[in-house]
Amino acid sequence: MPQEDRGRGRTRQGPEDGGPVPRSRSGVVGRRWERTGDEPVTARSALGLRLLLAAVYTPIFLAGAILFSLWSASAGAGSTPSSGSLALIAGICAVLAVLAAVDLLVVVRRRRRERNGRHRG
Repeated sequence: MPQEDRGRGRTRQGPEDGGPVPRSRSGVVGRRWERTGDEPVTARSALGLRLLLAAVYTPIFLAGAILFSLWSASAGAGSTPSSGSLALIAGICAVLAVLAAVDLLVVVRRRRRERNGRHRG
């Protein structure tokens, strides 16, 4: 049910009424921490920056994982750097690529939900 603004006679729609989901409530469970009073009421998270960084670094880490694994496979017995260290670097790049891809999916899902005004509750 739309809520009436006090003293103004206008109604506003919240997430329950199909209105947009406020960024403060855009997480899975909502706010993680209570306000301490120091941050501005209108503070917003940097989802745009997270989207940009995840979109840039996902393919970079994926390419690094592929290149280091190919280099590790072609390294000989006495090569420097060793095949094991190259495989370790390839594994680290693969883990970072997966983390960046998951963050990319989370940010896109959260932005889409905010735009469409849907809220799971």
